[in-house]
Amino acid sequence: MAQLDRSAPVRGTSSLTSLKLYNFFIYGAISIFAGFLQLYLQEIGMTKLEIGSLMAIGPFVSLFANPFWGFWSDKSRNIRIVLMMMMGGTFVLAQGVFYAPSYAWIYVAMIFFYFFQSPLFAQTNSLILGYIDGTGQNFGSFRLWGSLGWALTAVAAGPVIDRFGVSSVSIIFACMIAVAFIFSVLLPRQPIASDTPIVTFRRFGKVMFNPYFMIFIGLGVLVSVPNAMNSTFMSLYIVEMGGDKQMVGWAIFTSSILEVGVFLLLDRLLKRKMSLLLGSLILVSLLFALRWQLMALANNPMEVVFIQLMHSVTFGGYFYVGTQLTMLFIPRPYRSSGQAVYTMAWGGLSGVIAGLFGGWLFQSFGAEVMYNIGVFFSLIGAAGFAIMWLWNRRNGYQPTVLTEMGNMDEDK
Repeated sequence: MAQLDRSAPVRGTSSLTSLKLYNFFIYGAISIFAGFLQLYLQEIGMTKLEIGSLMAIGPFVSLFANPFWGFWSDKSRNIRIVLMMMMGGTFVLAQGVFYAPSYAWIYVAMIFFYFFQSPLFAQTNSLILGYIDGTGQNFGSFRLWGSLGWALTAVAAGPVIDRFGVSSVSIIFACMIAVAFIFSVLLPRQPIASDTPIVTFRRFGKVMFNPYFMIFIGLGVLVSVPNAMNSTFMSLYIVEMGGDKQMVGWAIFTSSILEVGVFLLLDRLLKRKMSLLLGSLILVSLLFALRWQLMALANNPMEVVFIQLMHSVTFGGYFYVGTQLTMLFIPRPYRSSGQAVYTMAWGGLSGVIAGLFGGWLFQSFGAEVMYNIGVFFSLIGAAGFAIMWLWNRRNGYQPTVLTEMGNMDEDK
């Protein structure tokens, strides 16, 4: 039986409150960057294809950054310190993006910025799961604070950016990151099981590259590409249809505000059972297809704002279910790495495809064609998850690597 390291502080109410507030401000900071950077780039003269290519740098870098930081989080057994390092790098390099003297320097700054920023959400998920393990608390009740931060910050920032210009994005972003850093400092060190196996590259490969997990990751990429295209180009779509920056803020707000209820509902209704979770992904993928069809048919920016309400159910549901499934696929000592690989799929590889392919589609054929391609991708993903669900119902799932690695915990 695992023995906890008693030298670690006991997790109390204050530490859990700091964890909620950390989530609020880190998600709020990234919503500013993700929602308004494209408008800044367009204002300084970049085309849609150039913006798409630039935004694809981040997901490409995350293909390497997520496994790198995930592995070292597992090996160091101190996710909080690793997150503080990533936030420090994110803070400094973001200023390099906004104050770069040329396009070339923007590209260079974005490469290093995304090396630190892109794994933040995956490691934040691992941080939450580590702190609530054994407490009876639910993941959704903490992750919803991230949704609140994302929604409220975006809608509050819209009028400010309209008033002071897109150059103010850098100041708002820096302030949010700084506050998130302060709350991360207030978190105590997490307890560590004394018999937790040492993380090695050989075991890492065995855990990460089992076929069942890789199929799950591949299907996730298909479903995530249209979502990444929407995240990258939605603000440009709204402005192209006659909307302003405040309307962009409202679109970001409506896309995430209902995630609060979605996470609480999923905490209550969904059990940590693989067949149930896979079945949920089928439904989510079909809802994604409906969402992209509605976006393709939109005629004015206000319709786009209201369609974004579906984001809370589609992406919120996919994010929640995928995080829980990754916990079932990956044994405990490698969960930071597992979450990193999961994030690498929906935020990395899919983002590269979305930035390049989506930018080309948007510029060459328009948003309607881009969103119709999203419908097609989502339907293929739904069919793939249906096959996985049938296979799991008939054969079950038992990672053989667990028996090879000794005494490892599996949440089934």
